[in-house]
Amino acid sequence: MIGKGKAIAHTAVAMEYGWNQEKDATVVLKQHLVGENPKEISNEFKIIQLMNTKCEKNTISFVLSPTIEDGKKLTDKRLGEIAKEFIKEMKLTDHQAIAFVHKDKEHIHIHLYVNRIDFNGKAYADNFIGKRASFHAEKIARAMGLKTVKDVQNEKIQRLKHIRAEIKKIHDTVLRLEKPRSFEEYITKMKIKEVKVIPSINKANKLQGFRFEYKGVNLKGSEVHRSMSGGKIGAELALNVPKYMEKASVNTVNILGKGLEMSANLVASIAKSAVKKVILKGIDIGA
Repeated sequence: MIGKGKAIAHTAVAMEYGWNQEKDATVVLKQHLVGENPKEISNEFKIIQLMNTKCEKNTISFVLSPTIEDGKKLTDKRLGEIAKEFIKEMKLTDHQAIAFVHKDKEHIHIHLYVNRIDFNGKAYADNFIGKRASFHAEKIARAMGLKTVKDVQNEKIQRLKHIRAEIKKIHDTVLRLEKPRSFEEYITKMKIKEVKVIPSINKANKLQGFRFEYKGVNLKGSEVHRSMSGGKIGAELALNVPKYMEKASVNTVNILGKGLEMSANLVASIAKSAVKKVILKGIDIGA
């Protein structure tokens, strides 16, 4: 089960979305509320929210998503229990709350809206709300015998064990026998062997690593093998370049004919891994 959370300002719009009948919405939990429609519920929230006009994002929106497999087994009653337990774990039992289940898609999920303002006019702290939601959703999933995000990821990795081994073997062969001297050359040589290496670009438009596509499967480097992170690949390439330590500090690389700046974390990881490899290499040859 996945848990997400954030503070929002558009309470009425959120209620309309949650109670959308086109999504086969079902109310599975109401806490400190009596309203029977989105407008009435929004007004009840608003009455309490008027006690704290300084807080603009005065509603918290959570989404709790069991796996598709678990979702098919869960009754509305059980889904309501999940929402109730989640509220308890998040210490929101003294706040107005309403939870809807959407069943319009194969992936059943819960939309939970909680008034951020309590009955004393105090705003609930929303720092790290997303991380806390994720942590408690996983905790509840384990307690209720449901699959967690980590469970799903591990199952995926195990199912793809053979594909991962093939990609790793091709990667090792390219590095050992063909000795590419740059990311661009590495990508080209991997493509010849039918492995597509896809640059991972962060929000700052900087290179932070790579994904690998092979036989219809797309995986992060770390999902293939721990030695296939961007930093460790960069360190291997640096060893094939004279004065590699100078190269390791350069933060712009050419990929597919375009200059691309590397993230600070990737640059640091390459330099750190390169130093470690040189030390180990020196030990191996008795330096």
